[in-house]
Amino acid sequence: MTTQVEPCAELLLDNQLCFALYSTSLLMTKTYKPLLQALGLTYPQYLAMLVLWESDGISVGEISARLLTDPGSLTPLLKRLEAEGLLHRVRSSQDERVVHLHLSDQGRALHEQAKALPACILKASGLSLEQLGTLKQELVALRGQLQQPL
Repeated sequence: MTTQVEPCAELLLDNQLCFALYSTSLLMTKTYKPLLQALGLTYPQYLAMLVLWESDGISVGEISARLLTDPGSLTPLLKRLEAEGLLHRVRSSQDERVVHLHLSDQGRALHEQAKALPACILKASGLSLEQLGTLKQELVALRGQLQQPL
């Protein structure tokens, strides 16, 4: 026999910001998937490449900080990008614990192909560029607030 719990508006799934963010993130990743498959990238690889296109020569620790991820979990992804010929990992001569990431010619060429993606995502969103910018600013502000200790 199952028992029903009395509904509480604060705990309804559709009232949860976390679920709205989670489900939107899933659908955004799904939208990117065919676009990125054409480039031979997964979504996490694309995020790493975005950082590298901004800052060629960045260290693993720096890219990890930019992506808000653990360096240990990023290393296998970077090794795959290196195996695909998109980047080179080079140990620092000053500190062997530090690994710098440098784009290959192929990695730089992929940047040109990737330039079409933002317009595709804008179209898929159904939002104006201004609306999308406002939404992004609000999400970045929320992320910053959530990074603060409780």
